[in-house]
Amino acid sequence: MMDEREEDADEEAWLQLRPVEPLPSQCCGSGCSPCVFDLYHQELAKWEAARASKDRSLLSGEESQSCPSKLSPETFLAFRISAMDRLTEDTYCVRFALPRDCQLGLRPGQHLILRGKVDGLEIQRAYTPISPANAEGYFEVLIKCYPTGLMSQYVRSWSTGDTAFWRGPFGDFFYKANQYGELLMLASGTGLAPMVPVLQTITDNAEDETFVTLVGCFKTFEGIYLKTFLQEQARFWNVRTFFVLSQENSLEKLPQSYQEKTRFGRLAQGLIEELVGSCRRKPFALVCGSAEFTKDMAKCLLCAGLAEDSYFLF
Repeated sequence: MMDEREEDADEEAWLQLRPVEPLPSQCCGSGCSPCVFDLYHQELAKWEAARASKDRSLLSGEESQSCPSKLSPETFLAFRISAMDRLTEDTYCVRFALPRDCQLGLRPGQHLILRGKVDGLEIQRAYTPISPANAEGYFEVLIKCYPTGLMSQYVRSWSTGDTAFWRGPFGDFFYKANQYGELLMLASGTGLAPMVPVLQTITDNAEDETFVTLVGCFKTFEGIYLKTFLQEQARFWNVRTFFVLSQENSLEKLPQSYQEKTRFGRLAQGLIEELVGSCRRKPFALVCGSAEFTKDMAKCLLCAGLAEDSYFLF
């Protein structure tokens, strides 16, 4: 039998193994299931069971340190950064390596959770890959960095060859070919990200006859992400692209190919009604942007005659 000092030492050892409750900053706020707090309670229950039975083997299960072939919503997996391209002053396209001939396994529009650590503080944020759903050997993510953002500080520290940890997939929008007559995509800034794989899935499928109207909202012309990709997509018979620039005021300063499809100011009720009215088939809307943008667009779509089951908010 253990004496009192041995019992105290054993109890201290178990307490050191107890899972640490996440801080509010560790939740990405995207409604993921399982959330980081769900995972904490799962680990806590495992710890309590192991402690009660005095069996530490029940706590086994190490985090993978190599590029996986399959994602997990519960476990963070390591991916190597193979390239970092700076698209604008504050936005990067980051490519992560997968094993050769391996696909990430996300459906178009689903997102992942990135884990970062700055000054000992763990943080988590949601990002949507912009690479094609069937891309092999890699996936790409669009990340905007903010001056005071903790995750931004972490991302700015990256270099090619570094490793980042992701878990997923998450997201409740599942696109099926020809499911909708027309998709009306309303995106603000990096809210363009979930639209990209959905759009490419449509144009890659010759049998998908879905019309697409994509509206990208940016501050300036220079700030438009993925110009080449969007220009290529707009050449398809079933795709239209429009841009709303909040800090531009002269069409003459824009390339000719953009002048007829660009508006200034902000995307508001009048333009939403015009867009819905110009759709070639009854539209289903996809909306992604800031919380304020998403809330405003939902109101505008309702006022334009779309029911709540006729749009999806990322």
